[in-house]
Amino acid sequence: MYNLARYHENGKGTEKNLEEAFHWYQKAAEKGNIDAMSRLATYYRNGKGTERNLEKAFHWCQKAAEKDDILAMFNLANLYYYNGEGIERNFEKAFYLYQKAAEGGDEDAMFNLSICYLKGDGTEKNFEKYFYWQQKAAENGEGIEKNFEKYFYWQQKAAENGHIDAMFNLGIFYYKGEGIEKNFEKAFHWHQKAAENGHIDAMFNLAIHYENGEGTEMNLEKALHWCQKAAEKDHIGAMFVLAKLYFLGEGTENDFEKFFHLFQKAAENGHIHAMFGLAMIYRNGKGTEKNLEKAILWYQKAAEKGNIYSMFSLAEIYYNGEGIEKNLEKAFHWCQKAAEKGDIEAISCLATYYRNGEGTEKNLERASYWHQIAVEKNQINSKSETSKNEFIDKFIQEAQINAKNSYEILEWIPYNNLSSINYYDKGGFSEIYKAIWSDGPICGWNFDKQRWNRQACYEVVLKILNNSSSLDNKFLDEWKYHYNCQKKSLSKFIQFFGITQDPNNLKYIIVMSYAKKGSLRNCLSDIIKFKWQDRLQLLKNIISGLKVIHESNLTHGDFHDGNILMSNNYNEIFIIDLGLCKPINDDNNDNEVCGVLPYMAPEILRNKPYTPASDIYSFSMIMWEFISGIPPFKNKVYDHHLVLSICEGERPEIIENTPKCYVDLMKKCWDSDPSNRPTITSLEYIVSNWIECINYYYIMNGYGDCDGKHKYLPEHLNDILEFVEASKALVQEQENFSIIQYHLQAYYTSRKLTEILVNDISECMDCEITITPLKDLSIKTEMSKSKF
Repeated sequence: MYNLARYHENGKGTEKNLEEAFHWYQKAAEKGNIDAMSRLATYYRNGKGTERNLEKAFHWCQKAAEKDDILAMFNLANLYYYNGEGIERNFEKAFYLYQKAAEGGDEDAMFNLSICYLKGDGTEKNFEKYFYWQQKAAENGEGIEKNFEKYFYWQQKAAENGHIDAMFNLGIFYYKGEGIEKNFEKAFHWHQKAAENGHIDAMFNLAIHYENGEGTEMNLEKALHWCQKAAEKDHIGAMFVLAKLYFLGEGTENDFEKFFHLFQKAAENGHIHAMFGLAMIYRNGKGTEKNLEKAILWYQKAAEKGNIYSMFSLAEIYYNGEGIEKNLEKAFHWCQKAAEKGDIEAISCLATYYRNGEGTEKNLERASYWHQIAVEKNQINSKSETSKNEFIDKFIQEAQINAKNSYEILEWIPYNNLSSINYYDKGGFSEIYKAIWSDGPICGWNFDKQRWNRQACYEVVLKILNNSSSLDNKFLDEWKYHYNCQKKSLSKFIQFFGITQDPNNLKYIIVMSYAKKGSLRNCLSDIIKFKWQDRLQLLKNIISGLKVIHESNLTHGDFHDGNILMSNNYNEIFIIDLGLCKPINDDNNDNEVCGVLPYMAPEILRNKPYTPASDIYSFSMIMWEFISGIPPFKNKVYDHHLVLSICEGERPEIIENTPKCYVDLMKKCWDSDPSNRPTITSLEYIVSNWIECINYYYIMNGYGDCDGKHKYLPEHLNDILEFVEASKALVQEQENFSIIQYHLQAYYTSRKLTEILVNDISECMDCEITITPLKDLSIKTEMSKSKF
């Protein structure tokens, strides 16, 4: 029967007839012929001589594999490995079957087994075994020698000859720097070549290159394009990233519907971070109806796949009885699971569970054990790795002991861990350098290996503190304030990793995260091209950061566009330089007035105490920059004449076509009387309301012209329409204004202004009595024409 099937298949002695071949293979398979079973599986899988049927293909492949048929083992492994076609994807089973087939002598199985070891699919990554099976798979048992240089050479040859997988592999090696020097440009080149030839993983990697600007210029439209292509091929990671791009409006318009659809699809296909994110959306009710039942379901799915944050979130939900009956036993269970995976916060909580006997029997010994684990995990530096400065050591040790997350950990960073140190910029009271931190910051705890996971070769900024060879506690106040604000809102403050010291000059150096876009001032020319809803969102982010400072009972004291850094995609801001930051009720006056003149409130120029309202005045200048694209008073000398003018009520000129409600709020913020300025909370409420109304307006009416008919009629429709119309208008005055030259004596870094102000204090005090209320000033609505 089997031989008859072969005759019909190959057309030997009879006409080629695949239907007849299928018929006789089926007969032979049912009689127990192993080769026939394997051929029958191939027929069903490819739809040869019969209708395509993946279930029957899997059935006969499995039966043949159970009888140790090597070809069937290989084919069954492929079914488990590639996209889960016809069955649930299972890398572990695929690896097992490839191994059996490879050990049985199948060269294709040997090659695929080597790839499993290379990528860590179904087993741990193992380069030695990867090279071993690559060598075994090579013709005549020779070929690639068991060393990376030789392997890399042949991969490069294969890539140059059009082998798509080799192109992709080269991209990976250049990107990760595994066995070869890291090179993003070459990684981009090979990923692009592979992607253009249809390699799905390369498409996704290419999108990441474009999103992060690695090896090429950042291009969010191209990131979106390649993410879309990979997602259309069911690449789960691409679905997740594409969802993020739609959510943030990067490379496309904000589209929550597409975001949610893709996010859900990625979660349903097993993407752990998408599961966790979907749970958070349902838990908080952001963009969809709050549904704690679905939140718990997705947290559970992600937790079962090992997501630590989901485990701890479940512990919180069960402990607090959030949308479900309070259950301390389940809370303890999930807290314990998260703690065993190394979550710092869970470890601390687990100690509390044992100490109080919540969800488990009271056990002071276990409580002590987990408390000690928390302490030891947070003590990063050994006793030999200290600053030799009691104030710095105490600051770092306290931060480590009390840290609840990896981003709350501070370190003493040995100077020899820093390389490629190059000058970057000069601040008001310090010099800024860029460097590579070889160890890199902590990103989690590896419980199996009992050590920290780190982001190696991490790009950082070094802020060299002048006159800092011996620091006291007061000198560290800025960084204590920054650290405490960072703990409350990591996304609004540049991350502070720790401190080091230059052994050559003994100056202490702050090690911080690097923001590639630089300061807000560098980005103003881009920001004024944004639609109004995007500008307002950016302003809201700045307000949120300032709110953290004010709610910490602090004032910033030096708030200007140079002390706000931008993320790569403009969707986040990071506040820096809390050097003049101090408690609101701090009466200690060191008689030094520092800052950037145009951003300093009139009361500060009159030598009065700094208050939260003074920060609000500074914020008003940033509001003005968002409609002008330039710093205030850029064409004036920063001297006592400008000081007097500001005290007398001079403010930057209002830009034409600015929404009236925006102008009104800006004027309130720069009012000469601090008591008339809005608080940070009311600012947040107003701007948030604008954003919400504008977004809803566009949802209801679309982005085109509405012919005067509006489906959405909010209470403040006129305000919203002003923003909508302003987004459409091309404001020529802004373009003219942006080419005004900076005056040589316009200083935009913080400096001591005491000498300028001391001679003007009496004049400023006089003008305080005669000053015209701002609401009565005649403010021009047209731009001054450039004299240049």
